[in-house]
Amino acid sequence: MAPSSAAGDACAFVLELPSDPRVIETAVAYLVDRLRAYDFNGSRLNLNFRVGVAEALANAMIYGNGSDPEKRVRVEVELSSSTVALQVQDEGEGFDAGVVPDPTLPEHLDRSGGRGIFLIRTLMDEVQYNPPGNCVRMVLHRERGFRRVSAQ
Repeated sequence: MAPSSAAGDACAFVLELPSDPRVIETAVAYLVDRLRAYDFNGSRLNLNFRVGVAEALANAMIYGNGSDPEKRVRVEVELSSSTVALQVQDEGEGFDAGVVPDPTLPEHLDRSGGRGIFLIRTLMDEVQYNPPGNCVRMVLHRERGFRRVSAQ
């Protein structure tokens, strides 16, 4: 993982990951640590963010890149005073997220497909897939009552 900072931004960085699901846990822990360093804390970070990002990374690695170790997953993170926005992009051809069956419907309960997308949509405040379907943008708002404490 090679982070880089974007000039002039409070917190913006990029991770390039191999298509290896074994790095997901480490990558998510790294992202959580970076957000905590910028005072983004609470249950939304510990649950919504962790699970949503882990699912997006798994989908990109396994389905998008077909578990091809030569392909990479790019994660772009932007943290503002009110939100964290992430883009997870794979090197695959993409898919149409709109046609993925709802896994909560009785006729789809036995199918494994679509559960990760369902979790991402449920846990994140905003979710958008690009037209080819190889990049998902997720936004999570800070918890209500957030109060930034500046170092003096």
